[in-house]
Amino acid sequence: MRFGDPRPDGRAIVYAQIQADPLVARAAALLADATSTQRLLARATMNGESTDPEAWRTMFPALFGPAAPPPGDPARDRSEAILGVSLQVADRGEQARSQFRGAIVEALAEQLLAARTGPVRRERRILFDGVPSEIHPYDVTVEREAAAEAWDCKWGARGVKADVLHQLDDARRNATAEGARLLVGLVVFDARRSCEVRLVRERGPVALEGLKLVTLEGLDRLAGRKPA
Repeated sequence: MRFGDPRPDGRAIVYAQIQADPLVARAAALLADATSTQRLLARATMNGESTDPEAWRTMFPALFGPAAPPPGDPARDRSEAILGVSLQVADRGEQARSQFRGAIVEALAEQLLAARTGPVRRERRILFDGVPSEIHPYDVTVEREAAAEAWDCKWGARGVKADVLHQLDDARRNATAEGARLLVGLVVFDARRSCEVRLVRERGPVALEGLKLVTLEGLDRLAGRKPA
């Protein structure tokens, strides 16, 4: 088992520009140390249903209401910053908004994984001797010889499709056949229940067999931390 760079294509070049946008890095940095409620705020706001900040402050009283930390408190400042950056994403056109959200989840997963494992890589393929290489790369990889990891990242449960699951399964089985250790998983910025329902729909009652699922409520586990 070895890792390699993807074949260059037009889609990757265009998407790389979005990945490099400062808005992606800022959102990921804020969400890396956010609470589950703050991340839920980000998800709801970035979906683009409303760009009215006061509407979101009203819908999240735990972050902005009378019982929330007062203005000037670091937790309140982070909530305000997350709301602000989320509204910037929401204000993009529908297609751009979708791409930005995906890039943010990937950048967030990269930061959290790096806190636990050390250096990680982005957009990498996994290659096996005698096996045709996968066309699509994995979003984030940990390329440690004794404990490698491959993660695909999705904004929502609806992005989890059969082809993604097959690719993860194949990588795990091929690694096992070579006597290598490879953890494969999904990082989904959505509620766990929604993801589990989607997984069962796509692959049946053995949906989580051999697959690590990390959802919005448990993102801190990527960094080896208890959920905030």
